[in-house]
Amino acid sequence: MGCTVVLDVGKTSAKLCAVDASGKLLAERRRANAVLAGPPYPHLDVEGIFGWAIEGLARISADHAVDAVVPVAHGACAALLAGSALALPVLDYEFAGVAEFDAEYEPLARDFAATRSPRLPAGLNLGRQLFWLERRFPAEFARVTDILLWPQYWSWRLGGAKCTEVTSLGCHTDLWQPSARGFSRLARERGWAARFPPLAPAWRRTGNVLAGAHDSNASCLAHRAARTAPFVVVSTGTWFVCLAHGALLDRLDPSQDMLANVDVHGEPVATARFMGGREFESTSATLGATRAAEQLASRTAECLDRLGALGDVIVEGPFARDGAYCSALAALRMPQPVWSSDDSTGTVAGACLLASWPTRVREPKLTRRHSR
Repeated sequence: MGCTVVLDVGKTSAKLCAVDASGKLLAERRRANAVLAGPPYPHLDVEGIFGWAIEGLARISADHAVDAVVPVAHGACAALLAGSALALPVLDYEFAGVAEFDAEYEPLARDFAATRSPRLPAGLNLGRQLFWLERRFPAEFARVTDILLWPQYWSWRLGGAKCTEVTSLGCHTDLWQPSARGFSRLARERGWAARFPPLAPAWRRTGNVLAGAHDSNASCLAHRAARTAPFVVVSTGTWFVCLAHGALLDRLDPSQDMLANVDVHGEPVATARFMGGREFESTSATLGATRAAEQLASRTAECLDRLGALGDVIVEGPFARDGAYCSALAALRMPQPVWSSDDSTGTVAGACLLASWPTRVREPKLTRRHSR
């Protein structure tokens, strides 16, 4: 029996995980991701990731029959192609220089009622990246034939088909209207919408390579398939992303880093986020790991309160195994149950589910309910 391989391209690291039909992890390979300083600006090491991924897939294939490869990746990232080559390097979303033209960009882009995208710093709004690249590199941008969102770039590199998928398109980009299910006015008027390849579902295959999805949305998929709203998935890692299924969009406050993500079916999901992984790195050295984790639990509970989140809370990713974090969150959310997912990466179970979607749904494993 074959396996599914998930290529998870995160901000700080990339992973290849081979999983069998029962959910058992057969093999795992990891790589730290580096940002190349430039020129012409800080950008992602695309060829380094690609070479590592090809080598890793070859080694996994030598030991296991691979039935499907599912790319998932972080948001606020796109590859601009001129035919089959990059027209420009893939810009790092932490590059603050993209705010150079904000006096022009913001009046064109900011329409929170329609896009549910708040104004975010640096390049966290993908539209701001595109606007800056178009202004700074007009000749190169004019050559762009395809704008590929980050998971779909890897789908194309591995499978050869170009497509667009809604979970990354609707990830605080300023480019999508979740409720209307169409491109934003900004994307249409700048001519960018026409450069995105046709929409495809995350589970569409080209050979054995799927179109793929945004990583936090992949974390939600298995739970969405097995539960009815309301419930909350807290995807932890570099970012802590709280996705409150069944919460009302009218509670979203753009000044509090609240927004609507979009699930694989195009439905908007009320979301609040903060950069918890980075906070933990900066505070654990002085406060200690336990106290730093409890501070993150407090931040998470505040996000859930602002969302008006109801139902069970499922913690995904690295902090699902942090007893101090989960216990503190359980105490703050009583009587709302808090569960840990058994998926150590926070994305693998949902990504694997895409390989058999929608014919087979495997309920995610929850290790335990937390209390304090």
